[in-house]
Amino acid sequence: TLTGGDSSSTTTGSASPVPNSYESLEGGGYSDLAAPPAGVPAKQAPPFGYNYPTVHPAYQQNPAPKPDPSPSHGGYNPPGYQPYSQPFPSLSELSSALGGLGGVSEQEAETLRPVNLLQERNILPPKRAPPPEPNLSNDLRKVNCSPDTFRCTLTNIPQTQALLNKARLPLGLLLHPFRDLTQLPVITSNTIVRCRSCRTYINPFVSFLDQRRWKCNLCYRVNDVPDEFMYNPVTRSYGEPHKRPEVQNSTVEFIASSDYMLRPPQPAVYLFLLDVSHNAVESGYLNVFCQSLLDNLEKLPGDTRTHIGFVTFDSTVHFYNLQEGLSQPQMLVVSDIDDVFIPTHDSLLVNLKESKELVKDLLNALPGMFTHTRETQSALGPALQAAYKLMSPTGGRVSVFQTQLPTLGAGHLQSREDPNLRSSTKNVLHLGPATDFYKKLALDCSGQQIGVDLFLLSSQYSDLASLACVSKYSAGSVFYYPSFHHVHNPAQTQKFQKDLQRYLTRKIGFEAVMRIRCTKGLSIHTFHGNFFVRSTDLLSLANVNPDSGFAVQMSIEESLADTSLACFQAALLYTSSKGKRRIRVHTLCLPVVSQLSEVFAGADIQAISCLLANMAIDRSISSSLSDARDALVNAVVDCLTAYRANGSNIQPSGLIAPAALRLFPLYVLALLKQKALRTGTSTRLDERVFSMCELKSQPLQQIMRMVHPDLYRIDNMTEQAALHLNDSVIPQPPLLQLTAEKLTREGAFLLDCGSVMYLWVGKGCNETFIRDVLGFQNYASLPSNMTEIPELQTTYSERTRAFISWLLESRTFLPAFHVVKDDASTKTSFFQHLVEDRTESAFSYYEFLLHIQQQMSK
Repeated sequence: TLTGGDSSSTTTGSASPVPNSYESLEGGGYSDLAAPPAGVPAKQAPPFGYNYPTVHPAYQQNPAPKPDPSPSHGGYNPPGYQPYSQPFPSLSELSSALGGLGGVSEQEAETLRPVNLLQERNILPPKRAPPPEPNLSNDLRKVNCSPDTFRCTLTNIPQTQALLNKARLPLGLLLHPFRDLTQLPVITSNTIVRCRSCRTYINPFVSFLDQRRWKCNLCYRVNDVPDEFMYNPVTRSYGEPHKRPEVQNSTVEFIASSDYMLRPPQPAVYLFLLDVSHNAVESGYLNVFCQSLLDNLEKLPGDTRTHIGFVTFDSTVHFYNLQEGLSQPQMLVVSDIDDVFIPTHDSLLVNLKESKELVKDLLNALPGMFTHTRETQSALGPALQAAYKLMSPTGGRVSVFQTQLPTLGAGHLQSREDPNLRSSTKNVLHLGPATDFYKKLALDCSGQQIGVDLFLLSSQYSDLASLACVSKYSAGSVFYYPSFHHVHNPAQTQKFQKDLQRYLTRKIGFEAVMRIRCTKGLSIHTFHGNFFVRSTDLLSLANVNPDSGFAVQMSIEESLADTSLACFQAALLYTSSKGKRRIRVHTLCLPVVSQLSEVFAGADIQAISCLLANMAIDRSISSSLSDARDALVNAVVDCLTAYRANGSNIQPSGLIAPAALRLFPLYVLALLKQKALRTGTSTRLDERVFSMCELKSQPLQQIMRMVHPDLYRIDNMTEQAALHLNDSVIPQPPLLQLTAEKLTREGAFLLDCGSVMYLWVGKGCNETFIRDVLGFQNYASLPSNMTEIPELQTTYSERTRAFISWLLESRTFLPAFHVVKDDASTKTSFFQHLVEDRTESAFSYYEFLLHIQQQMSK
């Protein structure tokens, strides 16, 4: 049940009863629409791939790239790629065919330009394309929410579900609500102004009828402006409510009053749960972890109340008494794993400030304590149960480090992977959990405001499909380091170190909830990400971190014909690590359109691809991998068929997409070649499941780099078109298509896949580059396991490092780095990312286009 908006949570200052649950605390939705009446099933969204396909985003600004005359294209004229044989229609023909778009803006005309994908080879923009700009007035555009925070698959919202169905595109939002911001208006005010009916927070898109009344932009209710709101703290003047910071910024943070708390804000509490079995000790991760935590102990987010604790486990569970005043940490062993109890309650989670020296002693001692262990078993389940009991009184964060399949006690697992089926083209089994133990535990944790993060460092199958549930449902994160070894795998060790540095020091929100509201008529029906849905529209996030993304799918329940704008608002209520209750609010505004052509013109292809990826992952678990793959292909077929059916009198033969959607087939092919969704290429089950976790929980930018990486030639970078930032010159080499055709033996190519970067060096690469950038005399002397670029005092080294640093600028987790020689073992992974090329089991891009065309003519 969902409590109504007004009953339990009213504006500050009223004597509201103590709310008994988070639903009432953030304030429900429209009380009359909040939940379907009992016994009436909620409207089901049509299955994806039948009713949902998608369009392409933001290449509005640049005109069509000219065909590249360079000879490297020689190999790419299979039958059908004859250069432009038929003339394309003029803009006036185009606009009349698409329903007389009278005043078509230049931008919209470009997004609607028909592109014959079988003829136009160079559809990739030369730089990473910006998201499409919504077609709004300048005033609205200036205050709209940043696309890095909030993106919609369609920047022109269709008026009706019928129009949306006609376009065959999915409607949904991609959010990155807690990302690191350089600027954030923080508002301290006794009154947080919200709509009395739907509880929307006042924002730049409301309208003021006069100084005393404002109209909600989501439900259109007229509300009174409270007295306090008449004063503007920024300009220190009275009588200009429309100039308050809440109404001038689409992302704001309110300091919340006690009305927004169920209990006093909790302190930051961190518990580390460490696998110390023989396997774990052999991998050497403990040394890296202990050193990293020692280095970052002072930087853990928190205040004087911060608490910390440690539990280690093998076939038994070990606790550490860190009570201030002890001369050294005291280890307490609980060997009854079938009924784990907490040996003492007051000194296992200790105040970090008071017990800092003991904590340091323990971290220095841990790596050596288990060096000669013979314990091969792993009682992860019981250790997690202990962590739950230990953390329940406060809530907080549990960080689990695991190196193998759990073998003892509750939650123990058996191997389910058949290595012979890794490259099967049939259905992949065991993508879902083997037991509900980890999900149930996560839901218990979530109820006590405990988030669980999992670091899996393992070279054998560990059943990530089961283990990941502990993070998935407690709003945690999953990190995976296949074949981790501190000596044999330096690239993974460096990545683990960098990840820990970010993980331990990034900001964190505790005991959080998030609600997304949208204009009356729109409704949200499916959520994607790591959280627990506590009521129809409230996401429970025991912890929230700045690196997680979320997605939602929407439908249009009632016509939006009466409004020209649709708005979406995400409100995240959380406790900061300093014990302050805060509400971060983001509001996005988009135009509503009535023409199909406008829906296509405003499609954001990257957002569409990410939403479809989320839908495909769900489908592969609930149905089967082949169903999910078929649905992705159908998404492209349905959308291009819908486009053809509605502008067919102007289209030459071929495979035609509007320019806004021209990368749709390419992105879907790239998705089908991801570890999560591919078939026929040898893929370990845990790696496949981890790829699925990433697609479901990463922000859009990170997903796009993973799905369609960026390839650059970097051995011949010049200053032409370079950026000049803070005294350094940053070259801007153009993006290349992901095909081996673009590689030459004489070059060096950088492939940026988000969490990993490859520098492929050709056999005939210029020796100056090898010497000046890599620090070796020639190709032959390059080692095969280089994992970083040395800092050399040469112009070319500085230029190359400046370019790479610029690529990494906004990235929070730094990628693993591999220098790939033409004959090295890493070569296979590098070539697997060249998604336009064919493999034994998958289409090349051109074959895929022919396949789409064939499916359309059925």
